[in-house]
Amino acid sequence: MLGLPESHTGWTFITNHARVLAAIADNPNARIRDIAARCRLTERAVSRIIADLEQDGYLSHTREGRTNTYRIEPGKALRHPAEAGLPLASLLSLLVENEAERAGRQQVVTQ
Repeated sequence: MLGLPESHTGWTFITNHARVLAAIADNPNARIRDIAARCRLTERAVSRIIADLEQDGYLSHTREGRTNTYRIEPGKALRHPAEAGLPLASLLSLLVENEAERAGRQQVVTQ
């Protein structure tokens, strides 16, 4: 995993549920430990968020040996009435980027 951003206090634009979904979209085989580190959350919080997302049909998983593989339902509509009708894929398209793009951007910033 690449370097993590500094911790942050105060409010943010993105919810923890959206952060967890974006981390899973980037890596459907990610361990809860890795998702927690990337999102700056505890493993317990990530487990609860995953349970919420699974309960409401946004996410499912299959067990393969000791690894979970997550599947996001991109066509599922966002929950808030202000975003009624927008699919989850619309939100994820703003949040998800592959590791190569992220690494390239971080190299430019640190040079």
